[in-house]
Amino acid sequence: MYLQRTIKEAVRATGVGLHSGRKVQMTLRPAAPGTGIVFRRIDLDAPVDIPARATGVGDTMLASTLTAAGADGSPVKVSTVEHLMAACAGLGIDNLYVDLTAEEVPIMDGSAATFIYLLESAGIDVQQTPKQYIRVLKPVEVREADKFARLSPYFGYRLDFKIAFNHPAVNATGQEATFDFGEASFAREVGRARTFGFTAEVEALYAKGLIRGGSMDNAIVLDEYRVLNDGGLRFGDEFAKHKLLDAVGDLYLAGHPLLAHYEAFKSGHGLNNKLLRALLADETAWELVSFDAAEKAPRFAAAQVAAAF
Repeated sequence: MYLQRTIKEAVRATGVGLHSGRKVQMTLRPAAPGTGIVFRRIDLDAPVDIPARATGVGDTMLASTLTAAGADGSPVKVSTVEHLMAACAGLGIDNLYVDLTAEEVPIMDGSAATFIYLLESAGIDVQQTPKQYIRVLKPVEVREADKFARLSPYFGYRLDFKIAFNHPAVNATGQEATFDFGEASFAREVGRARTFGFTAEVEALYAKGLIRGGSMDNAIVLDEYRVLNDGGLRFGDEFAKHKLLDAVGDLYLAGHPLLAHYEAFKSGHGLNNKLLRALLADETAWELVSFDAAEKAPRFAAAQVAAAF
């Protein structure tokens, strides 16, 4: 039987929000089977729980932001959830509480690597409740101009992502990335890919109240011609891999791991969310499934089980 997973003990970290620039303390705590991933704003007089669900995404400007109603009915949000969600997807974490002392998940190093480290440090606890997967039964696609994102039936989880940045440093690397959860380690092959930004956009974004906590410690920074970070890139195709990482996190807001083939061109948080909403709204396009034996399960499910021991 393939079972749900949480962590064994609480683990804490402190960082800054990429966009808010505010210091935030984060505590990851175990959660009971069936809880899902739940963000909790403990800095409020009455703490507010914000479930990680696609239907709760209220803003997608450079990040995925979840919103829920506070005690007085006013909206309460938590932003930049995608890197932590990607870490949970990569490790097969189904249930988790994320306590935050501010409205944004800390950016850490700009990738999912720190979150993966924290979750593994806390230990993986296998729970005695079947894990459920969303199996895609027919293609679902959304488009905006030349951009698109698509989910198709696939007995596993594969992602193909293409970007199109007309920049010398990006052109010199791969403009596309592919990853299959059944064939390689997400932590090693994708999880360390960092977010990136361009110096030419800094002033405009800062004026909008964004990237207040951005630096070369938590992002790849590019001027008109080159990467400015002393260490260069972690992967030859790090730009495309980070966009794929974002997609893994955005798609985990489905509430369960997907059995699907995801394909995208120039997609972002907004289009990824539209894709999930379109999928979930069509009850003929998906089904919930569980597996009681290895020969019936996709390869990546078996790999995640083995990694827990």
